[in-house]
Amino acid sequence: MHSALLTDFYALTMSHGFWKNRMSGEDVFEMSFRHHPFNGGFSVFAGLETLLNNLQDWSFSEDDIAYLRSLRLFEQEFLDYLRDFRFSGSLWAMDEGTVVFPQEPLIRVQGNIIECQLIEAMLLNIINFQSLIATKTARVFLASGKGAVMEFGLRRAHGPDGAMSASRAAFIGGAVGTSNTMAGKMFGIPALGTMAHSWVMAYESEEEAFSIYADLYPDKTVFLIDTYNTLTSGAPNAIKVGKRLLEKGKNFGVRLDSGDIHYLSVKVRDMLDAAGCEKATITVSNELDEYIIEALTDKHAPIDMWGVGTHMVTGGGESAFGGVYKLAARNDGAGGFSPVMKFSDNPEKTTTPGIKQVWRIKDASGMAVADVLGLDGIDILKKGQRYSFWHTSGDYRCFHHHLDGSVTPLLTKRIENGKLIAPRVKLTEIQKKTQAELDSFDASYKRLLNPHIYKVSITDNLRNLKLELMKQFLGE
Repeated sequence: MHSALLTDFYALTMSHGFWKNRMSGEDVFEMSFRHHPFNGGFSVFAGLETLLNNLQDWSFSEDDIAYLRSLRLFEQEFLDYLRDFRFSGSLWAMDEGTVVFPQEPLIRVQGNIIECQLIEAMLLNIINFQSLIATKTARVFLASGKGAVMEFGLRRAHGPDGAMSASRAAFIGGAVGTSNTMAGKMFGIPALGTMAHSWVMAYESEEEAFSIYADLYPDKTVFLIDTYNTLTSGAPNAIKVGKRLLEKGKNFGVRLDSGDIHYLSVKVRDMLDAAGCEKATITVSNELDEYIIEALTDKHAPIDMWGVGTHMVTGGGESAFGGVYKLAARNDGAGGFSPVMKFSDNPEKTTTPGIKQVWRIKDASGMAVADVLGLDGIDILKKGQRYSFWHTSGDYRCFHHHLDGSVTPLLTKRIENGKLIAPRVKLTEIQKKTQAELDSFDASYKRLLNPHIYKVSITDNLRNLKLELMKQFLGE
């Protein structure tokens, strides 16, 4: 959706006030998040390409203006301003597919306060949902031992738009394909699927159903074997028809969609091997999530592919990613910026002031050590130097580190003065980025139970600025 009405109503009422008071100077907002979903140790940043596409076409139509006029709340001159509105600011962001952590800016937006405010809800809507699903899928992917995971969630997704966004994000997180044919067309994701129980039930016998399917798709035959009885009917019939495929130089697979997946997969594997069908594959589905998959993988269940639907595309037990969008610096009236911060009795809701860059520090072996926030253009981290990095709260906690590996800035300009300047990135490349990122973190950060907490810290300069503003606010 490219209509600028896709915003929270208060963004319009505030923008009316900003316009009325001629607040046209540039300000800086940042998007970050406060905690990992799923009680995890990492998250995956997704949705950037969707956001950039939306910003290029984001505007108010005549119908939109007519609707706003009907509310009898906004002056006609302000509505005229909105009629010609286009995003003209600049935007920095991390690469899509980057492994990210709480309290660090994932996106930075610089522009007049009206446009920065109007895009807030749309930006968070896109990034929060796709990052949630990409993170969930990455967890499933790792739990499977980096196996073949298929996204099967179209019928359980949160509406058509949710289904499309989920398919895209799931592919970024590690899915090899999707059951969503429209997503296959739009995003170039491999469209995958086998058969439903209705196919088997539509014929006089299970063997007939399998035979006709094998004749139709001899190169991609997967039999759903639990329609009647997996071990006494489905598997024997699949073997009978599958052997005819093997005689023609083809292979086949079977899918389990109910019952005790571990027990059945072992029994079916034994039956296939005993019949000389050692290369036949086993696919499983049925309300899978990362915990079930990890348990099956740990038990060495003979499973080749995983079909995951509901718990992948809806976020399972986590309803939202929790990203927030806050003012970091405001126009000082002299062409510069004054850092600002939000205070809260809840420490995680207190923001870090100023225009920031995020550096990822890796050791000499290429493994991630910490992410460090510093003042953009002021703090420059150099290899070979020793630094003290502070907890984001600004308190006494810190660690000392000699930079013997790489130091990489993560925020890159994507839009300048409303124009897209970053090259388009293929979805397959984003997926590769995610997997390479995951490989650069120790396993302790990626485990499902009690993951290790990755260091996100701030520089001396940023800590001093934060403490100074705290003193000013508290009147000390």
